[in-house]
Amino acid sequence: MQPDLYRIVPSFGLSKRTGALLIAAFLSSLPCALPACAAAYYVDAAQGNDANPGVTAISPWKSLARVAASDFKPGDRVLLRGGSVWHEQLNPHSSGAPNAPIVFDRYGDGPRPRIEIGGATEDAVLLRNVRQVEIRNLEVTNHGAASEVRRGVHIVLDNFGTATHIVVSGLYIHDVNGTNEKKDNGGIIFSINGPSTPSRFDDLLIENNIVWRVDRSAIAGQSYHWPRNRWFPSLHVVIRGNYVDDIGGDGIVPWATDGALVEHNIARNCNRRAGAFNAGIWPWSADNTLLQWNEASSTRDTRDGEGFDSDYNSRGTIFQYNYSHDNEGGFMLICSPGDRNPTQNIGNIGTIVRHNISRNDLTRIFHMSAVQHTVVEENAIYVGPGLDVQMLLASNWSGWTEDAVFSKNRFYVEGVARYGHASASHPDGTYDIAAGWAPAKDIVFSGNHYFGRQIDRPEDATGKVDPRVPAASAALRDWSGPQFDPAIPDDFDDFMTRHKAWLRELMKTEFGEIPANQ
Repeated sequence: MQPDLYRIVPSFGLSKRTGALLIAAFLSSLPCALPACAAAYYVDAAQGNDANPGVTAISPWKSLARVAASDFKPGDRVLLRGGSVWHEQLNPHSSGAPNAPIVFDRYGDGPRPRIEIGGATEDAVLLRNVRQVEIRNLEVTNHGAASEVRRGVHIVLDNFGTATHIVVSGLYIHDVNGTNEKKDNGGIIFSINGPSTPSRFDDLLIENNIVWRVDRSAIAGQSYHWPRNRWFPSLHVVIRGNYVDDIGGDGIVPWATDGALVEHNIARNCNRRAGAFNAGIWPWSADNTLLQWNEASSTRDTRDGEGFDSDYNSRGTIFQYNYSHDNEGGFMLICSPGDRNPTQNIGNIGTIVRHNISRNDLTRIFHMSAVQHTVVEENAIYVGPGLDVQMLLASNWSGWTEDAVFSKNRFYVEGVARYGHASASHPDGTYDIAAGWAPAKDIVFSGNHYFGRQIDRPEDATGKVDPRVPAASAALRDWSGPQFDPAIPDDFDDFMTRHKAWLRELMKTEFGEIPANQ
């Protein structure tokens, strides 16, 4: 357009200079397509000055308070200098627009920009009532003198309506000494309050983050809308490629969602300090959750303490191609209170557990309480020498399980495995076991393969029984996998690439060719 305008200037008898000024004024008055009009703002804790314009790397702002006081436009980028450290909260209040989010990221060399709040506020990074915002590639800590409610990142909606497109990616969050008395504090917490305006996330992505040494939860949700009489679930929630380690309580917990995807996450050493009921990776009050390609290991305690859990007020939960090992509480908890008010809790209906591997999980492999219409099929369970576990425990939680089918699973037991129902419970979360399922009912085993010593093995008309475990059953698998030290975060991307390839190869060795879309 500009060349055409400049060609017609002489026809008006204007000088080139006057014409150029008029054209520039005209063009500046035109609305500007996003994100073409977007600006970049630079922040440098060491060399910046809040009196600077902030729009170039040689004239950066200094403080996050200057960022909080600024109004940003859709498509703007706020870039924090690598190697800088701020002892103040990052708390932006501007929203972007579709295809033009406001992005907070890093620039320059050196380690990730670091927000080290030191317990001065509950939340080191706070996204409150915003939409179309991305937070990327920062280091975040929040360690105070004593444990109390603290979070690394808090994404909160308070009577806001629907918040679209929130991204938290590439963060290194560590040393957050929150309280273990509350689940909704720790690493990355997304929470919703909405008694007057129903609120939810639509397109929330939590991806490629390291969460290390935090209390109580690593990545978890909370919502006012969890009961069915005010059900307003978040949509398009994806929790992918995160590494969580040394966690006081729960690892990863989507809450009040429909259709959440939880994949390629690694949860290690969860439930270390809470002294309560926690697990590695699990949905709560969530419909149609798909959990796949995750690894959960070394979850502590036997008050739950499983690597994975399908929990209540949920329908249609699917676990597939996950690897669970060395969890003190076991592999898989599938549970709901049986005595429930259906206006709040619909129970746990239709869980599917398929194509997963459990190796050397302790205490109980499968634990079921008062759930309905469950399918457990084509899983591989390895119980190592010297271990004595409850392969399937049916227990009473104000009711008993109805309608569960275990089919085409392989149980490799070099120690001892037991099957039955709970005859007594203990304060540490363990149970005594007695033969048979009663008063649970309609638990059916069909076409499973039982190796080794299996006590009170269930009736299985089409099953196969081998008293000895094949010597090569576990030996052909590469159980070790790549390792990662969260104290060296720069190794993370390479580690995750190698881990994904290793886990896929492990599953392929166990279950054969895997569909490309899985």
